[in-house]
Parts: sequence; C-alpha cells; structure tokens
Amino acid sequence: MQAAATHLYEQQQQNDALALTLLREALIRLGVRAELRDNDSALMITGRGAALPLWVFVGYGGNDFSWQSAQKRHPINDVAGAAQVLADYIGR
Repeated sequence: MQAAATHLYEQQQQNDALALTLLREALIRLGVRAELRDNDSALMITGRGAALPLWVFVGYGGNDFSWQSAQKRHPINDVAGAAQVLADYIGR
C-alpha cells in the first residue's frame, strides 16, 4: 500500500514539473525570464517588471498554478493563458 502511495506521489511531482516546464517555455516566448528551481517544484520569474522574484507553484491538487502566497492562481490546463496572466501581473 505504501509503495502505491509513493508511486502516486512521485507521479504527481513529475506532472507538476512538466506543467512548470511548459509554463516556463510559454513565458520565455513572451519575453519573460523564468527558471525552474528547487528540484523542478517551483518556477522563479525575475527581470523586467518584477521588483522581487515571483515564485509560481502547482497547487490545489495539481489543478492550478499559484503565486502570491496562493492568493493568485490560474488553471493548469491553460498554460498560454497562465503565461499571459503572469506576464501582465509583473507588468511585462
């Protein structure tokens, strides 16, 4: 039973990392500097428009990208839309 739970947890981590990687690529296409951090569990947005680094995570059971202490979020199944919202959020 524990092995199955561990497998599901690892699979979710891989899915989250893939989602963040796709978001990073979409942000780069919009001219926003972003890099994966912390074992691919977070995306850090820096550069123009961002006074401080903005950290983006996958939260809410893998359903949303979240940032600003989870006060802001966007559905994970809309990567292009999330990238645009984040670019707008940092004033890009």
